[in-house]
Amino acid sequence: MDFSKVTLFEAAKKKLQWLTQRQEVLAQNIANADTPGYRAHDLKGYEFRELVRREKMQINMAVTDSNQLPGARRRIRDFADEKTRIPFETAPAGNNVVLEEQMAKVNESGIKHRLTTELYKKHLGMFKMALGRNQ
Repeated sequence: MDFSKVTLFEAAKKKLQWLTQRQEVLAQNIANADTPGYRAHDLKGYEFRELVRREKMQINMAVTDSNQLPGARRRIRDFADEKTRIPFETAPAGNNVVLEEQMAKVNESGIKHRLTTELYKKHLGMFKMALGRNQ
């Protein structure tokens, strides 16, 4: 059985992709904490309802012949970048990265990642139990 076709597992996979991309953005913020003029970035919040709406609107065509055009492919990075509008602190050089704030966001993302992977494992375990393979 291909679990990537099951809506629940697909949603968990998208959430993990969002969390991974967010960790990359936060790591860039931390790496540029001393760069003059650097502005902190973050991703827009993960809105499940918006993701479902977008997924239904975007259609990838199946190509069954080499003469057919494949149509538009989905992007790898589905999540939009968002700049911090009102920074708590801004250095005289124009840098607005607050390390404590960025580390708190990294920790929050880590907790959400662990929660999502646990939910994924629990649901996978329920499928195994239903199939009689609960060892």
